[in-house]
Amino acid sequence: MTSRATQRPLGRGVEWEFQRLRISREFSRNVVTRLLVEHAEHGGWELDRVQIGPDGTRRVVLRRKIIRQLRTLAG
Repeated sequence: MTSRATQRPLGRGVEWEFQRLRISREFSRNVVTRLLVEHAEHGGWELDRVQIGPDGTRRVVLRRKIIRQLRTLAG
């Protein structure tokens, strides 16, 4: 399994961070489900897309919003 994270702005002021996973066909559906649930519960990721290649490799794209805090003036 490999992963890569990128950032991309979409829409009005909403920025998303993307993580791409490549999961081998050797992993069962249950194992992949548990892996994605862990990413969702502990990392705040949501499923963006899944593509299964002809060799059975799953290419998964996860995303999460980037929340920026506004700075306040201290005075």
